[in-house]
Amino acid sequence: MLALGVCVAVISAAAIFIAPLIDELRDIFSQAGISEGYISLIFKAAAICIITQITVSICKDGGETAIGSAAEIWGRGAMTLISLPLIKAVMERINEMF
Repeated sequence: MLALGVCVAVISAAAIFIAPLIDELRDIFSQAGISEGYISLIFKAAAICIITQITVSICKDGGETAIGSAAEIWGRGAMTLISLPLIKAVMERINEMF
């Protein structure tokens, strides 16, 4: 239980320190002309990766390898699902070129 509390504290502290970085990245992406929707996808993908990795690590540390593997598969599925609009946009650009 102590380890879980420490993990929550570390993640909370990291979120506080990451907030200015996220704002700076948003500014850089907007100056580059990248749509806000795509920026949102990038941050969602990063969050899914981080949450999935933490979940898998906790499950494996607790001896629940099967549940950890299921969480990993869920993370991959979630990444695929949220990337569909980006894949669609890329395909549309390719069709415009030809």
